[in-house]
Amino acid sequence: MAFNLNSSNSEELPEQHDINVTPFIDVMLVLLIIFMVAAPLATVSVPVNLPSATAPQQPQAEDPKYLTLQKDLTLTLGEDRVIVRENLAAELQANEIGTEQQILLRADSKVEYGDLMDLMNRLASAGYQKIALVGLDKPATVNQ
Repeated sequence: MAFNLNSSNSEELPEQHDINVTPFIDVMLVLLIIFMVAAPLATVSVPVNLPSATAPQQPQAEDPKYLTLQKDLTLTLGEDRVIVRENLAAELQANEIGTEQQILLRADSKVEYGDLMDLMNRLASAGYQKIALVGLDKPATVNQ
């Protein structure tokens, strides 16, 4: 900011042809401070070890035992036998499925995660430890 105040006859200040960049610098410094404070908040990351999905497909047993959890939370053993959730262990024993036999668990995509975990906990408390989740070979497309 430079002025020439040596002119004695004129009451007006002479025109200044330089751009005053002080307000511009002030705004830039305020924006810099805002971005320096906001940048660490925008890059919050939660440390999670996600499982990889590159495992080769496992060979199936000769006579796989499927347990299906449908979207209305009914359980189906095999393809047609509906069983009651409260009598799960007794129904599996009645169908000659031992605790050492693998159970392939299928669930509808509309089933909530908590309901699936409840079923898996019931199987584990009944002594069934070999539980495999069944999914599609290739991912389904997302409808939007």
